[in-house]
Amino acid sequence: MNFWVVLSNLSIASQCDLLFINKSTYYYKQRGLTERDLEIMKIIDEIYTQHPYFGARRMSKHLEPYGIMLGRKAVSRYYRIMAIEAVYPKMNLSKRNQAHKIYPYLLRGVDITKVNQVWSTDITYIRMTQGFVYLVAAIDWFSRYILSWRISISLDADFCIEALKDAIEKYGQPDIFNTDQGSQFTSKNFIAVLTEREIQISMDGKGRALDNVFIERFWRSLKQEKIYMIILNTVKEAKNAITDYINFYNKKRMHQSLEYLTPEQVHFRKIIV
Repeated sequence: MNFWVVLSNLSIASQCDLLFINKSTYYYKQRGLTERDLEIMKIIDEIYTQHPYFGARRMSKHLEPYGIMLGRKAVSRYYRIMAIEAVYPKMNLSKRNQAHKIYPYLLRGVDITKVNQVWSTDITYIRMTQGFVYLVAAIDWFSRYILSWRISISLDADFCIEALKDAIEKYGQPDIFNTDQGSQFTSKNFIAVLTEREIQISMDGKGRALDNVFIERFWRSLKQEKIYMIILNTVKEAKNAITDYINFYNKKRMHQSLEYLTPEQVHFRKIIV
């Protein structure tokens, strides 16, 4: 069979692997992003990781010392590409998105007392020299253990569903699963994985700082302790770096809030006396 016919029947990711093309490069060209765009996004990522409560207007002011003069609308565009939004305490005044069912936030005032009581998930942006990838991870609120994760070069729901199914297959299922109201987590297929197993669904109030605090803290640790310390040239290098850090985080990184135990020790009750 003709090679190009075979190639055309493969996914974009498989085609790029076969042809030794950086998969991210394909998508960035499709999105029309320039090297300048990617540089601006790297700086936004560093500022946002330190100050996740910065809205677009405030971020635009903090970009000025870097010689980046952007208005609020331009910064908002980068926020959308990077799948981020400002998080800060506020009254819930936003209108409901009528395109999907809105689930209530179930965790206000709830004591977290055991493993598999509450899991949550979120997506973050991971920078590389020639682009970026998206990372989704699921975390147990009691142990802070990272249960599963996936990276993707696009923001479709598939990689989020894969991570969710992987976590359930490996560790059972939680009583409550918490997400934000992103389209990946409100998609019919993602919700079905939860409802079919009768897992209670909790959703953050839009832009609320503390509704998904544990995964937000993990993102900050990952970036400050690993991603910002190295150069990532390819998707494979990003995947390897994330693998290394999550292994360290789960198995060796002690948490003061866990009485200086690691997430693995708490999650699997590997308590050293």
